Amino acid sequence: MSSAETAAGAGRPGAAGPHAAGTGTAGTGAEQGTRRSGAEQGTRRSGATRRGESPVIRPPSLWRNVPFQTLWIGTSSSTLGVSVADIAYPLTILAITRSPALAGLFAAVQGLGMLAAGLPAGVLADRYDSRTIVIVTEAARAAVTAVVAMALITGWLSLPLLFTAAALLGAGQAVNGAARMLLMRSVVPPDQLTQALTQDEVRMNGSALAGPALGGALYAVRALAHAIPFLFTAGSFLVALITAALMKTPAGRPASPRPPGRPTTASGNMLAGVRTLWDQPVLRAATLLIMFVNTIGAGLELLIIVILRHQAVPSSVIGLALGIGAAGGLAGAPLVRTLHQLRPGVLLLTVCMLDVVILALLAVPFGPWWVAGLLFTVMLGVPAIRVLVDILVIRQAPPEQRGRVVAALMTLIGLGMPAGVAACGVLLEYLPAQAAMLTLAAVEAVAVAYCSTRRELWQARWPGETAPDGHQR
Repeated sequence: MSSAETAAGAGRPGAAGPHAAGTGTAGTGAEQGTRRSGAEQGTRRSGATRRGESPVIRPPSLWRNVPFQTLWIGTSSSTLGVSVADIAYPLTILAITRSPALAGLFAAVQGLGMLAAGLPAGVLADRYDSRTIVIVTEAARAAVTAVVAMALITGWLSLPLLFTAAALLGAGQAVNGAARMLLMRSVVPPDQLTQALTQDEVRMNGSALAGPALGGALYAVRALAHAIPFLFTAGSFLVALITAALMKTPAGRPASPRPPGRPTTASGNMLAGVRTLWDQPVLRAATLLIMFVNTIGAGLELLIIVILRHQAVPSSVIGLALGIGAAGGLAGAPLVRTLHQLRPGVLLLTVCMLDVVILALLAVPFGPWWVAGLLFTVMLGVPAIRVLVDILVIRQAPPEQRGRVVAALMTLIGLGMPAGVAACGVLLEYLPAQAAMLTLAAVEAVAVAYCSTRRELWQARWPGETAPDGHQR
């Protein structure tokens, strides 16, 4: 539900739903957002052309798109590695210090690194070759994680080293996320983008499903001073590096929207993406709502880990319970088309209200399978929210500013997450875990209630949809 990578985007680049700030947006049914005319859809289905017109040339099957599939394998590998690390780091800090607050502080520092690099990452993605950026950032993340593993093995691991690693990994995730999103669009034809994002949804939710269980199981192995999950994560970054180095951008589709080194214009500086989001009332209200929810839920995994540890649940079972929750995202992908029959604001508010109820129920100490079932339920709506963000924001952005819009969205959504994670750690120092969870539920209820008073959210429509006054949105 919440991790550094969900806030960042490319990996879990992020997402933008309850505790899924990531702006990795994907899913089926996204064509509903564009509302293509029936005539256009009929032409696409039949392949018919008018007299004198050239026949429509369909692109090859996405499964035969070698650059995309290569990129997908590498991204899946790095996402799985991050998901494993998201379990290993708090377990390691709890074992060393027995302090939930310090475990929360690690995630907060990682979030601050992502925020600090967020807007500059958008400029880099728009100005320089996305493939090169991915290669460099994966190499850096592999090196940092390997240093942590070696320090743990040799007994030199310290909190300053861990917090330095957190800042570097957070910054690397922000830069990598924006570049990967543009890189995918450079190797996938526009007509196949929804299908590609649907496959990417499998990557995100599949990694989130397998990662916590795998991370808990690997950490339970005592060999090498519990460093095996970190070695696994470093290896996953190397796989992502190799696949990015092997992939080739199709001719005619550059890996970045502008030639390397070309200076930005006055209207295209680092804050261009923020202005694009903030100047539109619907996007502003939706972004605020997601900011509130992600801030409150940023430390949710830490809370769940502490609650289950107090119930004497083994670390491997904790990871399994968290992983099962991600299966809700996989199960929710087929629901996207149905859920998108709702207006976008209604859908967003409904999913956030459900999240408030789930938070309150998580305080009931019924064991790991109760937690798994609740997380599974709330994750059912996350794919629809990710598609919503892709339709309303990313696809509407000018191509030359898309990297900055993506980075701005990830930065704004994650703006309060470091404070949220740190606050969860402090709550756990002074309150029982169940009381801390109920506190989060109450605060989120207030935030959702406030956003529900924004009329522009309730009245928001999909791009191209005709409003009752006869005007198109």
